Amino acid sequence: MLIGVPKEIKPDEYRIGLTPESVKVITDDGHEVMILSDAGLGIGKTNEEYQNNGAIIIDTREEIFEKADMIVKVKEPQLDECALLNEDQILFTYLHLAPDPEQIKALLDSGSKAIAYESVKDKDGSYPLLTPMSEVAGRMAVQAGASCLEKAKGGSGILIGGVTGVKSANVVVIGGGVVGLNSIEIAIGMKANVTVLDKSAERLDYLETVFGDDLNAVIANKENNETFISAADLLIGAVLIPGASAPKIVTRELLLKMKKGSVFVDVAIDQGGCAETSHATTHSNPTYTEEGILHYCVANMPGAVPLTSTYALNNATLPYVQTLANFGFKEALTRDEGLRSGLNVCNGELTIEAVAKEHNYKFKDPATILAAL
Repeated sequence: MLIGVPKEIKPDEYRIGLTPESVKVITDDGHEVMILSDAGLGIGKTNEEYQNNGAIIIDTREEIFEKADMIVKVKEPQLDECALLNEDQILFTYLHLAPDPEQIKALLDSGSKAIAYESVKDKDGSYPLLTPMSEVAGRMAVQAGASCLEKAKGGSGILIGGVTGVKSANVVVIGGGVVGLNSIEIAIGMKANVTVLDKSAERLDYLETVFGDDLNAVIANKENNETFISAADLLIGAVLIPGASAPKIVTRELLLKMKKGSVFVDVAIDQGGCAETSHATTHSNPTYTEEGILHYCVANMPGAVPLTSTYALNNATLPYVQTLANFGFKEALTRDEGLRSGLNVCNGELTIEAVAKEHNYKFKDPATILAAL
């Protein structure tokens, strides 16, 4: 199989779909890998390093999209990239279709076979290709929030961990999944007062076992949400409904009850955000203030630490890239039910039910499509 890796063009995105080491594994399997010239510079990897590991360096993205059997990226394709895809091509990347109707239409029009990292499941029902970036984003959320709390940046001027004789900040995390767990870990490490809100008593019990008395684990409901969110100095939105838009847990009314100068980091922004006031920002212009609350809603948070993020992502994605390359699209997805669950778009059909329902498209079951190929 001929695999193409273009340069990421989303603003402030420095990751790349394959590391040089991953290229070597793939080429050792007998496949070819095309890398767009200088696409690896964001992680400090030169054309020469990619060539030494078996890559072919290509000067234009058009040639990559024209020739490749499979395109491997990091972030969702921008509309001009969607226009370069064709019906014989596999696209393997993060898609986050739920909040992006324009991308849905563009991918459907392309006829390509688009597999979303965030939808691929493991045998235990977890999301192995979402986990590494959720770990990074969860850790970065506290780091970014602590910085935003500085007075010069629009925050209230509170130090997350306080000092002797002065109280620490109240950090409230909505959602106790992978993002939430990593945010909790960093916030506790910085000596904040940390509360997590989650609907699952079982998950809260697990988090209490992990963090003990350092964590206040609270069932998420209207009353508890209002009590703890209104008292937060730093609020972190770590909500996920796989494949669907994030629920708007933080209403404008609730936001008005928060202390002015508090900070809200919405990690769920990739799926539309979990607040009524959230809209996507960039690393170059990451924040805005609404109702007196500083919002940090960067849609590609891990892109700020591309070296760590690219290698963490490749650790998870490489086996799936190998499966697709070694067996081809139909056989790979037939063999692996978890990989099949990642199929979002195929031959002009929408194959992810939650997105189809949300945007009033007809849903086509992936197994049905595969059987007809």
